[in-house]
Amino acid sequence: MKSAWIVLSALVAGMLLGIGVELAAPGAGTASLPYIEPIGLLWLNALKMTIVPLVVALLITGITATADAARAGKLAARAVMTFLAAIFISGSMSLLMTPLLLRLFPLSTGAADALRNGLGGTTEAGPSPTFGDFLLSLIPTNPIAAAADTAILPLIIFTTIFAFAITKLEPVQRATLSGFFKALGDAMLIVISWVLALAPIGVFALGYALAVKAGFAAFGGLIHYVLILMGIGVSCLILGLLLAWLVVGIPLPRFVRAMVPTMAVAISTQSSLASLPAMLKSSEELGVDPKKADVVLPLAVALFRFTSPAMNLAVVIYVAWLFGVELTPWEMGVGLLVAMAAALSSVSLPGSISFVTSIAPIAVSMGVPVAPLGLLVAVETFPDIFRTLGNVVGDVAATKFAADSVEEPEPTGEMP
Repeated sequence: MKSAWIVLSALVAGMLLGIGVELAAPGAGTASLPYIEPIGLLWLNALKMTIVPLVVALLITGITATADAARAGKLAARAVMTFLAAIFISGSMSLLMTPLLLRLFPLSTGAADALRNGLGGTTEAGPSPTFGDFLLSLIPTNPIAAAADTAILPLIIFTTIFAFAITKLEPVQRATLSGFFKALGDAMLIVISWVLALAPIGVFALGYALAVKAGFAAFGGLIHYVLILMGIGVSCLILGLLLAWLVVGIPLPRFVRAMVPTMAVAISTQSSLASLPAMLKSSEELGVDPKKADVVLPLAVALFRFTSPAMNLAVVIYVAWLFGVELTPWEMGVGLLVAMAAALSSVSLPGSISFVTSIAPIAVSMGVPVAPLGLLVAVETFPDIFRTLGNVVGDVAATKFAADSVEEPEPTGEMP
């Protein structure tokens, strides 16, 4: 959390300096851009270079871990199926709610133009592919070339098929390949942690360039983005409460009372992992067998991100809306599938890392610019509060649902 506030402060400082320089000496800010903006773009490129190998490694380890969890027993299998259904519902909600919020609360034309120009200008829309072309593009004839071209969707499809093939190997072979990709992912996380350590410098430079190009309108645009994201976060929280009431069958007042201590921890830490002890207590108050909760809740913290598909899709849809990228129904459907895959592969990653690694593949698969993510990660501090709140609500509700759906095995009377 401390580093997130430092990055946010660097963004604000860069923007204020950019505006101040341009006001004090008109034209001086523009003249300084060739010297300052490349620093931010260099940092952004360093961030983007980690995406492909990290996505491949995390997706494989996420799928193999999910498959291993499903094999662990009936309760674990039921929990995994519950997680998949819940993230599908939350992502589908975002595909409906985000465009609705953008229509109800539009950004002014001037602010939108200024923000778009500051984030990289307009994008040239290529010819819309036919449905046949779209289908043919899903299977890469050369996965290595797909990775080199950052063709994320076919790469994810190949990686997913490869990961499921790994789950069918003999245990020794499966452990070898899983261990290799886990080591690859861990190494890439070290690289990205080095890159993110330089985030205050990179974000400062990007914020300076944004403010020089867009002026005070940049602040209004970023505030609008944060409010839209927080609106989707509130929608996720409401959706989680409704699912707990209507699907799990817990009276809403009882569920909220049990969740108040957990929500307090979630707000203060912005970490599902740190909220695990409080979630165990909340699930016990809701009548979940502690032995079952001890199985499902740690699994939920490791694999389940109830809000991730919804809020990650909202980021991509917002950028698409800002840059005038028209999203077709099948592109939105593909985005949902990639968002679900990314949610599974962002296992226990810090927010600043998972923001880039989860959202960039979605953006690329939907034909939406990735560059704005370098700045938007700096204002993720506020939406992240609602991510964590929605996640802990989803974790406890899913635990109750999975635990109530699986009966305790009958004792056989045999000695173990």
